[in-house]
Amino acid sequence: MVAALIAVPLASAQDDGIDFMGRWALDLPGGAGWLEVHDRPGFMDASVLWYGGSVVPVSSINVSDGKLRVTRVNRYVRDAKDGSQRRFLITITLEISQEDGALAGTAFVPNRSGMGRNIIRFTGERIPDLPPAPDLSAIQYGESQMLFNGEDLSGWSLTIADQENGWMVEEAVLINNPVQPEGGDHVSYGNLRTDGEFEDFKLTLEVNVPEGSNSGIYLRGIYEIQVADTYGKSLDSHNMGGLYSRITPSVAAERPAGEWQSFDITLYRRHLTVVLNGTTIIDNQPVLGVTGGALTADEFKPGPIYLQGDHGRVLYRNIVLRPIIE
Repeated sequence: MVAALIAVPLASAQDDGIDFMGRWALDLPGGAGWLEVHDRPGFMDASVLWYGGSVVPVSSINVSDGKLRVTRVNRYVRDAKDGSQRRFLITITLEISQEDGALAGTAFVPNRSGMGRNIIRFTGERIPDLPPAPDLSAIQYGESQMLFNGEDLSGWSLTIADQENGWMVEEAVLINNPVQPEGGDHVSYGNLRTDGEFEDFKLTLEVNVPEGSNSGIYLRGIYEIQVADTYGKSLDSHNMGGLYSRITPSVAAERPAGEWQSFDITLYRRHLTVVLNGTTIIDNQPVLGVTGGALTADEFKPGPIYLQGDHGRVLYRNIVLRPIIE
């Protein structure tokens, strides 16, 4: 993905009285996105999240004639018949207008074949400013809830009912085993979610990540805490315990692959605290928006805990949630 930014004069951030500055929750068909239009000294820039993946800087941005236009460029590789590979770029264009303070947008997404394009209509709402960091010592909790009974998948279901289910229970452990056929087409395995939905809470659990594997814990179905074999790697927001592509752990506290690891996660008033293996790696930090794979763009309604199931084998146990009751 191209990370270059093309800035425009800040004066054009407002056009005909329309102000696009700020953070926006994007309601996409079948998913969620996020857009932030912000200023650097004297200029306007933007970052975008489109369905899955990471929050990335846009490739270009322009405001004119009452519309905001941004582009992002995706890189991909196409296999040729002779066995060689060609690298290509796809430019996705978002054209956005504003009515009564809300966004109405159209995305133009070229097909990888080079023939035709998809047109996606979407809407957006301005995200209210974040409150100050809350006083975690003043939190009052409700009764603990065992989300996983250690016996079966009662209380859990796939986020998409007709996907392949790789989840099972063995010896009080919740296991995802998304086995792919040798030489066959990729099988899309489902994510597992709680039937219950929650607001703010403390979540504790243990996880075991085999070598090279990857998963994720989604808080309220919208914020992904990364679960991955990243022992020994440099600090990154895509590492174990990070808020995916948004908040980088302050210290590396993960253990080697194959060992059980503990999480203690507090989500309260759009602020996040993550304790990994007894070490605080995210300390009451503000959450600016949803992460890739969010079930919805709405950060203000209850949502499930969901576990990512399509990336690799992973094991969970002792999943307990304590709701915050203020």
